[in-house]
Amino acid sequence: MKDKIKQKRLNPFLFFFESESSSGLILLFCAITAMIIANSGLAKSYEHILHTYITIGYHKFSLSMSVLHWVNDWVMTLFFLVVGMEIKRELVIGELKSIKKTILPISAAIGGMIVPAIIYAIFNYKQSTITGWGIPMATDIAFALGILSMVAKKAPKGIVLFLTVLAIVDDLGAIVVIAIFYTSKISWVALILGLVIFSALLIANKVGVKSKTLFIIGGVLLWISFLKSGIHATIAGVLLAMTLPVGKNEDEFKTSMLQSFEHILTPWSAFVVMPVFALANSGITLEIKSFSKLIFEPVSLGIIFGLFIGKQLGIFGVSWVLIKLKIAKLPSKVEMKHLYGASVLGGIGFTMSLFVSSLSFSDDTILSTAKISIMSGSILAGICGSMIFKLIERKTKNKHVG
Repeated sequence: MKDKIKQKRLNPFLFFFESESSSGLILLFCAITAMIIANSGLAKSYEHILHTYITIGYHKFSLSMSVLHWVNDWVMTLFFLVVGMEIKRELVIGELKSIKKTILPISAAIGGMIVPAIIYAIFNYKQSTITGWGIPMATDIAFALGILSMVAKKAPKGIVLFLTVLAIVDDLGAIVVIAIFYTSKISWVALILGLVIFSALLIANKVGVKSKTLFIIGGVLLWISFLKSGIHATIAGVLLAMTLPVGKNEDEFKTSMLQSFEHILTPWSAFVVMPVFALANSGITLEIKSFSKLIFEPVSLGIIFGLFIGKQLGIFGVSWVLIKLKIAKLPSKVEMKHLYGASVLGGIGFTMSLFVSSLSFSDDTILSTAKISIMSGSILAGICGSMIFKLIERKTKNKHVG
């Protein structure tokens, strides 16, 4: 048992993949549970809990927010911190270190963000709902890897790595979009204070400070500064991750502060933070009459077509062009059919899409429509992606038997 734990600690990719793929099942369970509650006699209690205000602190030194806002602004910061640590680890010692190795998934991820956004914008041109263009850009790494691990147990490691890097770059893109385009009025005093704290933590890293307490306190102050600045507070999680010491090579990484934090927080992010987020944000009231009407709204069409069609066109289209032009090549043992299957699974938006939708719309009806559309598009992508990989495995099995 100890050896297994040690192996996971020393192999962050394996640890990350296992956590994300298994958490996808819990995430699905929580999303379904929230929908059942929202459409049952417990609906009023559910809404009451989400909109109950909780105050932390005392008098002038206190923060008061609803449970829903604590989940979206504070709890999700841990998710963004873990995402930030994944990105930094991959940039310093992982797959993102080599541009040659990652040009395919990085380019595919960019295509998979741009095309869905364009499709959404076409459906919502000159509409107030155009603000939701960032919703279909994201890929839910937990669901995508979870489905891949369940339906394609014999899939080449290269396609797992492709989808993982693609989803990480997707997350990075979503973070940039949130920071730039989904920001309310900026308080420059709070923002400058936040940047000073961020700079101080970077300097602490540079001079070799090893105190975890310092970085934790600095992270809390950074979060408060960004919360008050108007830029979404979860961005503080990513910035904190960028300041954590990681080492210059794999040997140094094994004993680094970032590795220590990542090892502790990844399970919490996968099995607590994301399920809690799903419980708080997936409670949608479903009425057959209204559903059939809402599904043809511009916001619905933009999200569903963006996730299901846009992701395929963007990811597979860009990959196909790069491979044909010999700018990039397929990973070992990976064929174009695997790449297409991964492109379809890339249309599972869920967590980040739900998060962006909560920033895009203040109107409850439009927000509910967006959430239903995210789930519809994601389910469609998940089912079709699963069928493609099952078909690939069946053909491969028959080929070996024959």
